[in-house]
Amino acid sequence: MGAIINWLSDNWIEVCGAATGLVYLWFSIKQHFLTWPLGLATSLFYIYIFFVSKFYADMALQVYYVVISIYGWWAWLHGGQSGGGLTVSTTHRSLWLVSMLAFGVTFVVISWILIRFTDSVIPYWDAFTTALSIIATWMLARKKIEHWILWIIVDFVSLILYLWKGLYPTSLLFMVYTVMAFVGYFSWKNELNDKKWIPAVN
Repeated sequence: MGAIINWLSDNWIEVCGAATGLVYLWFSIKQHFLTWPLGLATSLFYIYIFFVSKFYADMALQVYYVVISIYGWWAWLHGGQSGGGLTVSTTHRSLWLVSMLAFGVTFVVISWILIRFTDSVIPYWDAFTTALSIIATWMLARKKIEHWILWIIVDFVSLILYLWKGLYPTSLLFMVYTVMAFVGYFSWKNELNDKKWIPAVN
């Protein structure tokens, strides 16, 4: 028991980040606006965690999450037609193309920065998960259902990386994230099917 208490004492920031991250994911599946303030809190915890672990691209990603959380909070409440809330929609082919081009450019830039200016131990994988997460989070802010597919990829790759780095609470979090991303996709898909939703630009 003493060892557990000592471990929790030494890793309380990571434990808090993992806990708020799980609640954040649950609210995102339910499409509740509290997704965003919880996401904001989780990001603040992980800015510190990733800095200490030398996952610099992931740390920078958390700064982006802080900004996108504020935007997503507003968009889910007021970003739809006539100033109303957003509803779930699909992603048009043209938006997919733009998103993947943005991913490619972001990946190259982040990889170069990590290799040139940091001591990152896995610059390409770090850049991959960071770049794809940027796209996925923006799609979440716009309630695009396909963002769940991107998160399945990001979460599984991140799970492997964090296990390798010894971030076990975070690894457990991303294991749950991977499973819940599947749950989230089918939950949102059922809503689209029930409403016979026609893809629209949000």
